[in-house]
Amino acid sequence: MRSREYGPDLTPPWKRQQPAPEVGAEPDLVVEEVTTGFCGAVIRCEKTAQGLTVTLEDRFGKHRVFPMEPRGFLLEGRVVTLVRPAAANTPQGPARTASGSLAVPGARARVARAGRIYVEGRHDAELVERVWGDDLRIEGVVVEYLEGIDDLPAIVRSFAPGPDARLGVLVDHLVPGSKESRIAASVTDENVLVVGHPYIDVWEAVKPASVGIEGWPRVPRGEDWKSGVCRALGWPVNTGAAWQRILSSVRSYKDLEPELLGRVEELIDFVTVVD
Repeated sequence: MRSREYGPDLTPPWKRQQPAPEVGAEPDLVVEEVTTGFCGAVIRCEKTAQGLTVTLEDRFGKHRVFPMEPRGFLLEGRVVTLVRPAAANTPQGPARTASGSLAVPGARARVARAGRIYVEGRHDAELVERVWGDDLRIEGVVVEYLEGIDDLPAIVRSFAPGPDARLGVLVDHLVPGSKESRIAASVTDENVLVVGHPYIDVWEAVKPASVGIEGWPRVPRGEDWKSGVCRALGWPVNTGAAWQRILSSVRSYKDLEPELLGRVEELIDFVTVVD
């Protein structure tokens, strides 16, 4: 009697999960995520440190980001596996930088200008680099960050701005009556431009929908704002990891609030007006 050979998988055939059809995550494809039931159109898919993800937008304009796992979505009621769309199917057009400017293929970084842009914190600097980095390198503008705005008048004096070395400064929470507004008002040099956005922290300048949240939570006065945001959103209280999560959701200027966009563009124009 001939012996029967068995494979390593002893699961009965009727219980085995069949592979799902693979479907390219093309823009505007409408799918439903199987775990949450969130239904929306594909906005983008991309490769992250955690693997491939897809961003969906529902009919109310809400965005959610999901991992592109096998059998992770429903398409017209069928279970499918979303995959990255073929490059040939990606619409071609003029290449643009993350800030929306026309890209200059092969352009070399310009020798750094004497002028500078200062921003209030490392996260601000990383966000500016994320969106405007290509533009700044072509223009030869260096971005540096301040540890805080309290020493701004002394920093301006030390920088010694002039017509050929203009200084632009981006300040968080620059609203009437704030400490920041009083310090900014004390800088009167015509070769210095101090502008700001209304947000407590630059995190808020990232659109909530891009991060996949309903909105930025209110944090009680006296509580560390970033830690409070993490707790309110149910994230681990690790501000470094939280920031990387936020920053990774920023692909272009479209993910930022206009109140920040306009101010950064204003600073770049100011420091590059003189050659």
